[in-house]
Amino acid sequence: MSTPASKLRLGPLPKTETVKLTIGLTTTLKADLERYAALHAQTYGEPVDAVTLIPHMLEAFMARDRGFKKMTAKEVQAERTKLAPNS
Repeated sequence: MSTPASKLRLGPLPKTETVKLTIGLTTTLKADLERYAALHAQTYGEPVDAVTLIPHMLEAFMARDRGFKKMTAKEVQAERTKLAPNS
């Protein structure tokens, strides 16, 4: 396989601390994740499996979700309001 000219949306993976979570996937999604992992390994030169990619994909998805960002910003503001000293 030759190295693709363009980069993938999910860039090189950072080192992170993890917790274990069990999920169920369709067979089609699992196959797609395995193909993505193979392409990611080819693109960045480091072997990676689908299980390793999933948390990074979810994190990237949530970071780009406008509705989630808006809700999170409101929650952070509400928390700051609670913690602010009364003037």
